[in-house]
Amino acid sequence: MKQVSLGQSGPKVSALGIGAMSFSDFYGKTTDENSFAILDAAMAAGVTHIDTANVYGMGRSESVIGAYLRARPEARDHFTIATKAAIARDGDGNRVFRNDLDHLESELDASLKRLGVEAVDLFYAHRRDKARPIEESVEALATLVRKGKAKSIGLSEIAPVTLERAHAVHPVAAVQSEYSLSTRSPELGLIQACARIGATFVPFSPIGRSFLTDHPLSWEAVQTLPFLASNPRFSEENYRANIATTDRLRALARDMGTSTAALAIAWVLAQGDHMLAIPGTRSLAHFQQLVDGANLELGADGLAAIDAALPPGWCAGDRYSEDQWIGPERYC
Repeated sequence: MKQVSLGQSGPKVSALGIGAMSFSDFYGKTTDENSFAILDAAMAAGVTHIDTANVYGMGRSESVIGAYLRARPEARDHFTIATKAAIARDGDGNRVFRNDLDHLESELDASLKRLGVEAVDLFYAHRRDKARPIEESVEALATLVRKGKAKSIGLSEIAPVTLERAHAVHPVAAVQSEYSLSTRSPELGLIQACARIGATFVPFSPIGRSFLTDHPLSWEAVQTLPFLASNPRFSEENYRANIATTDRLRALARDMGTSTAALAIAWVLAQGDHMLAIPGTRSLAHFQQLVDGANLELGADGLAAIDAALPPGWCAGDRYSEDQWIGPERYC
């Protein structure tokens, strides 16, 4: 499988990672046994990176990974592990973002305990705390590297100008943002800024929250998932329009003899040598499609056919609701 460097001087990892939000019930009910099966399949396929966060299932995702590492001690040397913190609640229960050292360190300590490791390979600020300069936030993350609790630092959902300022304080190994055929805004500066400083770009939701698959979530399933039920792209009108439009990609995938998910992953990885896609799944069959995509080489004709099927701007609806937009930085 294609390999990428995790940051400027980090280890080589597979260009396909595991988005471990799916190890909680965010996209539907799952079990620890099912998550173990995905991790077993990842080891067999040469997938070597896991991305999780303290808020995924309120610690459940990290606990599942920790249990797996205890059950399969050899897996610790196989996988690099990234986790995130910064999303919190204030005394009134309102969502807030904290980048201060006390909060980040206490949350990382709890993550390390759940994971059963002494340090994570990559620690992200999950959201920027806009009440403080990004330089202060990065210094807090850098302190955790100096303390040996994280080997490198990352930032999530930030603007290119923020990345440049952050990197001047301490090397930023990775930047995470939504990126797929349905969400192409990172092409307007963020992907380029990562390449310029040597940071790995980490696309989450690279298969468009199921739109870019052979079997997108049904309308009935969407209604059971709070995040998607309130997401503009999954309003009834937009959902039906997006299903109709992505039928073009499904037809192209059939013509090319592959799955739609594989085609979507291959397209993402073809957008730069610093891409590390982290799709999540609860299905072993779907996981194999993701692996197939990571091993699929698209030539110029294939890329052109994909762009013709789904040109930039095709997707109906904003990627976030107004509430969901609280936290990510808009820059274009």
